[in-house]
This record gives sequence, C-alpha cells and structure tokens, in this order.
Amino acid sequence: MSKKAADYSAIPVGKLTPEEAQAELERLAGAIAQADEAYYQHDRPKISDAQYDALRQRNLLIERRFPKLKREDSPSDKVGAKLSTKFEKTKHAVAMLSLDNAFSDDDVADFEKRVRKFLGLGEDALAFTAEPKIDGLSLSLRYEDGILKSAATRGDGQTGENVTANALHVDDIPQVLKGAPAILEVRGEIYMSHEDFEALNARLEADAIADGKKPKLFANPRNAAAGSLRQLDAAITASRPLQFFAYTWGEVSEPLGDTQWDALQRLKKLGFQINPLTKRCDNVAEMLAHYAKIEEQRASLGYDIDGVVYKADRLDFQERLGFVSRAPRWAIAHKFPAEKATTILEKIDIQVGRTGKLTPVARLKPVTVGGVVVTNATLHNADEIERKDIREGDTVVIQRAGDVIPQVVEVLNNKRPITSEKFNFPNKCPVCKSHTVREKGEVDYRCAGGLVCPKQVVERLKHFVSRQAFDIEGFGETYAELLFEAGLIESPVDIFLLHKKRQELEKVLYEKREADAVERELKTGKKRKKILSEEERTYKNIDNLFAAIAVRREISLSRFINALGIRHIGESTARLFATTYETFEKFRAAAEEAKNHETNAYQEGYATSSRKSFFG
Repeated sequence: MSKKAADYSAIPVGKLTPEEAQAELERLAGAIAQADEAYYQHDRPKISDAQYDALRQRNLLIERRFPKLKREDSPSDKVGAKLSTKFEKTKHAVAMLSLDNAFSDDDVADFEKRVRKFLGLGEDALAFTAEPKIDGLSLSLRYEDGILKSAATRGDGQTGENVTANALHVDDIPQVLKGAPAILEVRGEIYMSHEDFEALNARLEADAIADGKKPKLFANPRNAAAGSLRQLDAAITASRPLQFFAYTWGEVSEPLGDTQWDALQRLKKLGFQINPLTKRCDNVAEMLAHYAKIEEQRASLGYDIDGVVYKADRLDFQERLGFVSRAPRWAIAHKFPAEKATTILEKIDIQVGRTGKLTPVARLKPVTVGGVVVTNATLHNADEIERKDIREGDTVVIQRAGDVIPQVVEVLNNKRPITSEKFNFPNKCPVCKSHTVREKGEVDYRCAGGLVCPKQVVERLKHFVSRQAFDIEGFGETYAELLFEAGLIESPVDIFLLHKKRQELEKVLYEKREADAVERELKTGKKRKKILSEEERTYKNIDNLFAAIAVRREISLSRFINALGIRHIGESTARLFATTYETFEKFRAAAEEAKNHETNAYQEGYATSSRKSFFG
C-alpha cells in the first residue's frame, strides 16, 4: 500500500474531505484485497465476516458520497479474488456474482421497495423465496447431455478453478442426470457438518502428533470444506466428508421452470440436495418471519449458515431486474447479527480455580461465531445463572467480540424443553466435596477445602510454572497435572527435587507416551513413525526438563511473589511489592508481621468471622 493510503478509518463518512476520502478508498481497496486473498485463495481468513462486511460497507458509502473518486479497481465491482496458480482455469459461461447484504429488517423492506419500483408493480403481488445462506465454498457444476463435464469454484466471478477431479468424490454431486436439459450448470455450496469438522480436526491433530509435527487445524467448517475441495491430490478430497446444497444455476439450454421455487423442485427431482428450509414468501412480513424461524433453528442444523437469502420468485422478473456491478438486483442476503449465534447449552460444569473460586462454564453444541468454532462460554457466577434463568438444555444466544471469552447473552425461553429444571449451584465442591462458601459482599462461591482440594493444588502448580511466574520451559499444564496425579509432585518445592526421582519420572512419561500412541493408532489406524525410540525420546525430554528447571532456580522477586498464587495478588501487585520490599527477606518479614497482627487482633476479639490470612 502506498504512503497516500493513510488511515482515516476513525472519521465518519459524512465528515471526510475529498482528499481523506480518496486516501481511505485506497486503504480499503488494499485491506479488502488482502482479506479476499486470505479467504478465497488460502482458505485461512485473517478477519471475521463482520469485519469484512464493515470494510465493504464503508467503501460503498464513500463511493456513494464521492462518486467521482470511485477507483478503477473498486472492490464494489469485484467478486472473489485472483485465482490460485495451483489449478487450471475455467471460464464461466454465466458469471458467478456475489450478493448485496441487508443487516436489518428495514434493509429488507427497502430491498422489496426497490424491486417493486424497478418493475413498476405498485401494489401487485410480489413473491420471494427465502433460504438459509450456507457458509461454505461456491461451486458450479456443468452437465452436458446429463454427464458431469466440469466443476469450478467461483474464482473472480468470471473465471474459476477447475476442481472436477475432486468434485467427483462428493456424494451429494450426481455424476449422471436423467431428464436434464442438454446443457445445465448447477450452482451451490460445498460445506462440512459440525460433526464431520470436529472429527477431521481430531484426525489431523492425531496424524501430526504421530509424525512429530505441529498440528495445522482448520479454524471452522467453511475453511475445512474449502481447503478439502481445493486439493491437488483428489485422494485427500475423497477422504474428507464434504456435502453440497444446490440453490441456483448458470447456463441452461432450456428453462428449469417459470419461478425460482419451481426450478429448485426440478433440481431436487434431478437428484440434487435442496435445503429443506427454503420457503416461498408472499410479502416482507413472511420473509422476516421465516428469517426469525431459521435463526432459531440455526443451532440444531448441524452446519453453518450466516444469514438468509431472498430472491424474486418469478424468473421473468429476475431477467428484467438484471444486475448491478457484482450483484443481482433481484436477490439480497439478510445477514445474522455480527459475532452472535444461537446454539444449545448441553451442560453446565463447575470449574475449581487455584484460589477455590467456583466458575460455572456452559458446554455448548459447537457453533461458529466470528469465524471461530465455539464450544464453551462463561456463565460468570451463580447470580448470573439465576438472573438469566439459564438451564441445561436451553437454546441460547451467545456472543463473542474479538478475543473475549464467549458469553451467554440471552435464553430463548420459547425453545426450552418441557423437562427443564432450574440449575442449583452446588453447596459442595465437585472435586473434594468440601463445603462451598460465599463471603459477605462477594458474588463468587469458593471451595473451603484449601490445599485439601486436589484441583486447587493442581491449579496452583499450573500457575507456579506459568509464563507470568517461574516460566519453566516445557513444564506446562499437562506436566503439572500428570506429575501430581502420579504422586511425584504435591507442592512447588517438589518441582526442584524432581531430579531425585528420575527413575519414577521416566516410567510415568514413558507410560504416558505409550498410552497416547495407542490412542492415536486406534483413532487413525496409522502406525507411528519411530524416528527415535520411545525410550530415547523420553530420556531426551527429561534431560531438557531438568535443564529448564535448573535455569529457573533464581528469578526476580516480582515473579516469585506472583508465582505464590496469593489471592488478590497478580502481576501488577507483585511488582509493587517487589519495588517496595526489594528483597524476599523484607517481604517475608512484612508478611509475618501482618499475620501476627491479625492473630493478635483476633485473640483480642476484634477480628470478624470472615477473617482471612495474608496468603488467602
């Protein structure tokens, strides 16, 4: 991007000067081009759909305000991205265009008004079809005399990538049609179900670990579907569980019907999968009602959708309406709210933290939000659960903004199962069965077991070796849990005495590797590669671990204080203590003095029943 492409993104479109608008259009063109390349060529999007839509919307608004500044390479006139050099190119007989977006009910009403005005219909009947907008990879299938001749991706709209060899391995794509027009281009979306996506990522992870490599997993089902179809080796595509929904057509030698609805039914009879939620609507109210219905069912579909597409039903109307730049006048995509999704809360788990805090976590039916598959959401605390009346089995709306932990923002009570029961926060720790307490003025329940609670001990060990504390390389959460369960460590002190238990450590790590290897072989049916013997790899890892521990025998005072895991003392407070007391001896003396003062006050009758020691 040139120096002229300054960033004026914070300035509202209505306040941009012509010079600023020109620079902003240049910046937006570059940002959109980069996003298109990542999404269409590499199947690895760098920004969310909502962020991408915002870029395009801003570009369009600036062009409308400053029409003379519209660039020759304007994103408004482009579909997709430059083609990958990996595949042969296939020119589309009829261009594969994109769709304009609607983000509100008013946008949909405006769309219907524009169509009416263009057609000069007045108050005459005007029907539309409404169907789920599948979040997958667009594909065009060309049949000649009933035989599948080619399959091509959308590409840049005019020319796509030839993926015929791969499309032959998708079960939903018929290779022979009976009773079809002599020339028929069927278009639709390649997608992957949530269940198949999870299984694929699990298999890829197991294969990579077995080969001693870092797993490269797909971020969401759309990326998995696109990446699976766009493989140079068709055998890889054949091993991936891809599906296909047909929803439109390109070149045809004879009409499939008089309406969009009739044409879809014809495609269904020819053997294509048509989305069962597609409906013919007679007015805007019916369109919006169907949108709401599809949004409610989104959680239980088993595949990703990101909105609803409306199309003028009569094909002669579609022909009269035609196209503008990159999109048809007769169709629009009504997108779901950004960074929100509806799913099912399958279970509420209670997690125990290092200070005994009990945190409720929602285990969700997997759903894609903002380009990321979400399976868990925070429920914050007992008050939040009671206030929203959140129950297991509920259909819920979750929200994710950026890197913030997903949260439940709403319960759809009309979808609640009849057998639903209110969730009762436990009065005993789910791990050690100690009583839970809620101190006056606090919203959190805590396990009263302290270091009697195994979970608190493990969480404190994990914190102790974490990056913000002792930062022992190679000694992560997995080791902390594994070695505690094996009885090799019970406190941080034991970490620095591990070298005295080398034989036991070798046995534990070797057994762990064996168990993991057997599990991977059962899942993948693939034998592990033995570059080093399991014994050699174990010995090498232990040597590295001991070396990492030795390096961290001395650390800064602030890191040490933070590593202790004292309640209410994090990194910032630890740094403040370190700056104030300078040495551990002074810090310890101050702690002892505070403890003695508290003990004396208690003995004199001044302490309250909610007394806490300095170390929690």
